[in-house]
Amino acid sequence: MKTTKSILLGTLLVATFFFVSCEKEKKENTHHAVKWNQIDYDAVKAAISDYVEGIYLVDSTRIERSVDTTLRKIGYWYNPNEKSYRDNLPMNYNQLVSLAARWNKDGSRANESSVKKIEVYDVNTKTASAKLTASWGVDYFHLAKVNNQWKIMNVIWQSIPEEK
Repeated sequence: MKTTKSILLGTLLVATFFFVSCEKEKKENTHHAVKWNQIDYDAVKAAISDYVEGIYLVDSTRIERSVDTTLRKIGYWYNPNEKSYRDNLPMNYNQLVSLAARWNKDGSRANESSVKKIEVYDVNTKTASAKLTASWGVDYFHLAKVNNQWKIMNVIWQSIPEEK
């Protein structure tokens, strides 16, 4: 009986030691992963912020910093007079840089209080996805880490959704 209790107690101690060791290692690995992902998360958010601020503040250098030259952007603009969307409006990198330099030139389309809600959905080692709600509508992004910098590669957008 004493031997059985000793074996059981020994097994319990080994199991407890193993469990505590695994939990400690898990915490250390999780902390490292969160720290690593937080750096990339912040960089992805900064790229989206440069994009929206570049357009709002008429600063095309922020577009140049955050958007890859291979950009593919398409969108759907709602025409309130026709009560319908204009589909698949394409835009490349040069067109976006040009748009940013003039879209809000007179300050009537966006100001300091204009919406710029950034939601980062997923950040991996080389790819990320995010959403921006801005004064013109909603943009969805695919980003890639290029030369150790997060760049916007694809954008699909639509103007502010109309109530049904």
